[in-house]
Amino acid sequence: MTPHFKLAYNALWISHPVLLSAVVVAMWRRQLHRKFPAFFAYCITEIVMFSICYPIYQMGSYRAFFYSHWTLSVISLLVGFLVIHEIFSDIFRPFHALKDMGTILFTWAGLVMLMVAAVVAAASPPSQSPIVEAAMTLQRCVRVTQCGLILFLLVFSRYLGVSRLQKSFGLALGFGGFAVVELSVVALFASGRLSENTVSLLNLSAYSLAILTWFGYCLVKNPVREDPASLLATQRWDQSLSDIQNPVPTDSLIPMFEGMVERAFSRNQSDASVAAPQAKRRGVGIS
Repeated sequence: MTPHFKLAYNALWISHPVLLSAVVVAMWRRQLHRKFPAFFAYCITEIVMFSICYPIYQMGSYRAFFYSHWTLSVISLLVGFLVIHEIFSDIFRPFHALKDMGTILFTWAGLVMLMVAAVVAAASPPSQSPIVEAAMTLQRCVRVTQCGLILFLLVFSRYLGVSRLQKSFGLALGFGGFAVVELSVVALFASGRLSENTVSLLNLSAYSLAILTWFGYCLVKNPVREDPASLLATQRWDQSLSDIQNPVPTDSLIPMFEGMVERAFSRNQSDASVAAPQAKRRGVGIS
């Protein structure tokens, strides 16, 4: 590790808790911690993670740093997954049926991720740490989900009435941008096109940009969201899903059938009353 790389590495790493502290202060002053409690907890978790891992790293205790870093990374990834659900909940807030469906999907996705991580950790070779294998598996799953989140918003924001200046869009943009960079550099490192030092610097730089994005969106005034009633296509999706989730009870069909039977009887009686005089007149004419 060259002196220049070590200086840049430490500078970028130290900038993360400083920038995250600015995000926490901005959220607290603008009461955003009440609207996005999971993201607020995520920022606090990252700051605590730095305050624990960085001193251990400076002391040169590689083993202690290794286990503390990867253990705290698992916690950070789990909180980060909750942030994704929080963003989706804010996006679908006007559409209750879609919001409930999204909650169900995220619950199952979280369980599947944990099961996959546990299986990978249990099947890892003895030479590798199960904690590292589980953390790396969770990390890839969460990063892919974050990429899908920003892609979803870029495609469907118009249908959901979500502005590009909305807070939830800014949170997704920060996470999604960092996830794209991290997955890309990891793939390039696996192919031998990037060195480990370059990967570290690119990841640290991308995360700094993500934090700056969050800080900027915390300062920007939240625009007025488009009236959900004007989003006809999304309203139809929400109503159709609500009808599926809450079908009409069978008992409510009985009055409808009773009314149909009563109308049929009354129509038959009226037809009979009209036909009787006509038949009588036809009989008199014949005689």
